[in-house]
Amino acid sequence: MPRTARKKSNSGIYHIMIRGINRQTIFEDDEDRIKFIDTVKNYKQKCGFNIFAYCLMDNHVHLILKENDEPIEKLMKRIGVSYVYWYNLKYKRTGHLFQDRYKSQVIEDDSYLLSVIRYIHQNPIKANITTSMGKYPWSSYAEYIGHPTITDINFVLEIFSSNPKKARELFAEYMDENGEDILELKRRCRLTDEEAKQIVKQVLGNLSTNELLTMEKEKRDDYLRQFKENGGISVRQIARITGITFNVVAKA
Repeated sequence: MPRTARKKSNSGIYHIMIRGINRQTIFEDDEDRIKFIDTVKNYKQKCGFNIFAYCLMDNHVHLILKENDEPIEKLMKRIGVSYVYWYNLKYKRTGHLFQDRYKSQVIEDDSYLLSVIRYIHQNPIKANITTSMGKYPWSSYAEYIGHPTITDINFVLEIFSSNPKKARELFAEYMDENGEDILELKRRCRLTDEEAKQIVKQVLGNLSTNELLTMEKEKRDDYLRQFKENGGISVRQIARITGITFNVVAKA
């Protein structure tokens, strides 16, 4: 039976999960975890993709990546082949390490992006490995709160605030909230840009989006708030549709 084609993300952002074959352990010790992170870092520098979050568990990995020059399929092949070659050499084994193909879920809006980041950062707590995200050394949570090494934190933090300190505070608060199950996240309906445009038109009535650009601030911000409150349109979608900068939309 032919494999089903993967769904392509319009944003280029994907939630990736790699699992050990037969759920076997893919990280025996910290050296293995360091090697995997170094492998991701190496190909990030070579291929120019973005990484917005990660979490390494014993038998699986969560990644949130944004493809740029190379498609996600090629990026994941590079990372997988390199790590498996090293792992097999170290443990004197042959054959597959990962279970079939990696799983991928498209991410098209800010709300879903933040929900998935929270879900993967909370993984170690839900697995009873730790009581605090900050105490777990193998996820990107510490990079958001402290100093980034491989994670592109600004893209996500700017969703919360243009002020770095405030953004980190709001990020930490959001991460501590009770997150949804990943199956619920996948079921949740997300708007396409076309659907978002229809809501914007309904809110504006006879006005055009171009008129927002010359409108007085108080009236413009009132419309922007209405967009955000109607139908779950993301800040980035509003910015794309109206031509108003992301920071202006976020602050309204």
